[in-house]
Amino acid sequence: MGAALGAGLAAVGAGIGIGNIGSSAMKAIARQPEETNKIRMNMFIVAALVEGVALFAIVLCLLAL
Repeated sequence: MGAALGAGLAAVGAGIGIGNIGSSAMKAIARQPEETNKIRMNMFIVAALVEGVALFAIVLCLLAL
């Protein structure tokens, strides 16, 4: 039961984190449109890192069963 709860929390946390990353990136692009490519590249890198940590947490929770 605890492992499933941990996996669910990891997935929800990753979703919230990636949503915040996307929101902040759109605000930054609106303020500085000339930096769009640089901001977008950084957004994808950080989103991939958040997703990787979430996947790692889910795997650890499932291994704890």
